[in-house]
Amino acid sequence: MAMKSTDEDALLLLDESRKAPGEVFESDGEEQAFEENQKVAVNIGDFGGEDDAHAPPFSWRKLWLFMGPGFLMSIAFLDPGNLEGSLQAGAIAGYSLLWLLMWATAMGLLIQLLAARLGVATGRHLAELCRLQYPPLPRITLWIMAEIALIGADIQEVIGSAIALKVLTNGYIPLWAGVLITALDCFIFLFLENYGVRKLEALFGLLITTMALSFAWMFGEAKPNGVELLLGLLIPRIHSNAVKQAVSIVGCSIMPHNVYLHSALVQSRMVDTNKKGRVQEALSYFSIESSIALFVSFIINIFVMTVFAKGFYGTKASVDIGLVNAGTYLQEKYGGGLFPVLYIWGIGLLASGHCSTITGTYAGQFIMAGFLNLRIKKWLRAVITRSFAIVPTVIVALMFDTSEDKLDILNEWLNVLQSLQIPFSLIPLLSLVSREQVMGVFKINRTLKVVAWIVAFLVMIMNGYLLEDFFANELMSMWVMILLIFIIVAYVSFIIYLVVQAFRIDRSFDKLLH
Repeated sequence: MAMKSTDEDALLLLDESRKAPGEVFESDGEEQAFEENQKVAVNIGDFGGEDDAHAPPFSWRKLWLFMGPGFLMSIAFLDPGNLEGSLQAGAIAGYSLLWLLMWATAMGLLIQLLAARLGVATGRHLAELCRLQYPPLPRITLWIMAEIALIGADIQEVIGSAIALKVLTNGYIPLWAGVLITALDCFIFLFLENYGVRKLEALFGLLITTMALSFAWMFGEAKPNGVELLLGLLIPRIHSNAVKQAVSIVGCSIMPHNVYLHSALVQSRMVDTNKKGRVQEALSYFSIESSIALFVSFIINIFVMTVFAKGFYGTKASVDIGLVNAGTYLQEKYGGGLFPVLYIWGIGLLASGHCSTITGTYAGQFIMAGFLNLRIKKWLRAVITRSFAIVPTVIVALMFDTSEDKLDILNEWLNVLQSLQIPFSLIPLLSLVSREQVMGVFKINRTLKVVAWIVAFLVMIMNGYLLEDFFANELMSMWVMILLIFIIVAYVSFIIYLVVQAFRIDRSFDKLLH
């Protein structure tokens, strides 16, 4: 009964904090993703007297003003972990998994659009709403899971940047030194943030362009088979030896911290959430912008996958290629040319690593502030967030600097770690966007709800397979197995709680309203 009382209080807090269905939550002095003076004005050129219930006509100028959040979100599809997944899929499966990459990107787009919808319609991001929805223990557990996912992703991203620096300097900068250099990106982030969010978005646009040009250059040098590329996109097929790579592609389409990030980034635009037409307009522009951003990320991943498919599919090297030695293999296969492909790869990887570590810092701020409602200076929050990842990453770099095999094993463990966290962002998101009491008229319809849950369960099942395959190949003592079973039981129980809680909250709202 105590739990029920706590939940109903939280429900009333959510319901009463809204002025009307579809309107923004009141802030009540709480931490906000962006202060009003930080937001980008998007209603330039509008005149009064328009119909508030309908979105204004499409404007290319307005689309440009809304461009930015989706490209920051798309970085998670281009981080070093995803690039490694794409290169390994190409080397092991050739062109055959390109269709899966396309559909996995589409599934990722669906989830990210739901995150954007939540942020625009409510005026709050996912971490804030989780703080309001769940009782203390589940809320703290969700926060810890989000931080663990972020740390795991950040280690991969920082290590990726450090590898790129090592490649570009011919090994002169060791891995641990590259980690420390990459850690300084949080100060670049703080510096640019002081000059407005558009400056930060411009930096990401430059880095994404750098990635696109680098990997397009490699694509041009490798000259992949166009017919095979087209068949790979259109004909679904999975070879028996590429099941793990296929599962990995789907699993990488949803990054837990990225869901939190996108729901906050969309609040960087001045959108009057009291007007249905303005919210609908913002959702339309953000949908277009996010689709463009993920299409760009999809093309970049195609470049990477096809380059390695052309060069290494069917060779003995295919099973050994990873992020650490990919540059060396590329150099041996494609040679120098006008500009050594080793350095082209290093430049693209460095841009990927720096992009993703800065967005990791950004996501960490929103997660910490949202779950804990911390009102501290942003520079201090950024330093705290960055320290969570840098300290373990430096330790990792010192331990594994001389062993490529150990780094590959570490990367597998980090992929497992992030796969475990996916339900703890997806289930709360789908629960919230399905509820009229939270979303008002912008709640998702029944068809979209069913599709979203199918995608969520598909991703979780795929990751379950990845986890089973991973642990089945690990040698463990009896006591470790017992501990693992205990952790699995607790893990599954919490997921069941989140699902049951979602449906019970809906029924509780019906009772409150009737």
